[in-house]
Amino acid sequence: MSSVLPLHRRATPFEGASLAWLIALAGYAVMYVPVYWWAAHSIWQSDDHAHEAIVFAVAIWLFWTQRTKIAEAPVRPSPLLGGVVFGFGLLVYIVGRMFSISIFEMASQIFVIAGGLLLLKGRAAVRAAWFPIFYLIFMIPPPGVLVDAITGPLKQWISSIVVSTLYAVGYPIAQSGVIISIGQYQLLVADACSGLHSMFSLTALGTLFMYIMARRSRTHNVIMLASILPIAFVANICRVIILVLVTYHLGDEAGQGFLHGAAGMVLMLVALLIFFALDAGLNWVLSARHRNAPPSKARP
Repeated sequence: MSSVLPLHRRATPFEGASLAWLIALAGYAVMYVPVYWWAAHSIWQSDDHAHEAIVFAVAIWLFWTQRTKIAEAPVRPSPLLGGVVFGFGLLVYIVGRMFSISIFEMASQIFVIAGGLLLLKGRAAVRAAWFPIFYLIFMIPPPGVLVDAITGPLKQWISSIVVSTLYAVGYPIAQSGVIISIGQYQLLVADACSGLHSMFSLTALGTLFMYIMARRSRTHNVIMLASILPIAFVANICRVIILVLVTYHLGDEAGQGFLHGAAGMVLMLVALLIFFALDAGLNWVLSARHRNAPPSKARP
């Protein structure tokens, strides 16, 4: 009677790598699911931070679309650089959790993910996932000090431009600080009307659009990137003008009712239409210039 000895199968490198990825994903879930849960039941429910939930969903989609490139990246771990980046992200996360600083909690994931990729795969994987990692910036709530410092001047500029524009076309309108008087009505340009958060939203949408379009012209991309904030500012001026005119012609109840919320949709629609039109125009102009350029002479 022959005895059968048990065979011990050696784990393949793929299995070891899969285990490392599972451990990394489990650790990430343990760290950040409570953060996302808190955000979903608090700041993401407000109008000022609602875009951050959309950014989160888009970031997941971006990582999913890049999964093949990340998996195919050569395995050349960078333990020193990865350890430093991951350790810094972990420190920022711990401080954020200890003192309930949502900015730190959200920002830490950028370094944790980048450091994890460096430790598991190396720099090639980070290069493959650079845009999804970068896009997480738009999930970080802006500091209140920064918001307060920018909101005040924005409200003043918007009030002055709106009053000057409507006065030039004959409306009985005047301004006192951020209070606009038109006819029998007085309207306060509140913080929400400064357009700051719409600028954050449009910047997130604009950079995503540029990434998807993948224009090769550096001039095209620089102009598009530089145009995002001015376009958001102009669109917000259009929104405030609409609200002022609605109040003047239809009454205060109309200006503060459904049309007030609809004006926010008009703002984003106007901004996106201007942005898309600029992209199409730049592409046409730069492509035409490239076609009409004389062919370069070959050196003898």
